[in-house]
Amino acid sequence: MAQRYWLVKQEPEAYPWSQLVADGKTAWTGVRNFQARNHLRSMKVGDAVLYYHSVTGKQVVGIAEVVREAYPDPTATEGDDWSVVDLAPRKPLARPVDLATLKADPITRDMPLIRQSRLSVMALEAAVYRRILDLSGTR
Repeated sequence: MAQRYWLVKQEPEAYPWSQLVADGKTAWTGVRNFQARNHLRSMKVGDAVLYYHSVTGKQVVGIAEVVREAYPDPTATEGDDWSVVDLAPRKPLARPVDLATLKADPITRDMPLIRQSRLSVMALEAAVYRRILDLSGTR
């Protein structure tokens, strides 16, 4: 199966990219949106994940990788069926790509981050993923 691409959003005050790098990996807990949960459940080991700082900064800052597929969220107390995946940092982007750039670019302007701004986990088309890397100067 071909590699798939994703984007996850996190407020840098809560869990910045630098903390993921320091930790070496993390369980992506706390997702309480059914569409985002379903995206987590679709992730496979080896999939690439762009890490987006939301609220403050509003920019894609790094590339992570799925290192463990979906399992029950240990932080869930709501009684619903929530899931997590484990993510590990791959590398920072050479230059962060901000939201204004993504909105202005013809390839990225219709991506889920723009159309569904409240969604915290989303699938990306390969062309969008590659364009964000190009915009960042990352190879």
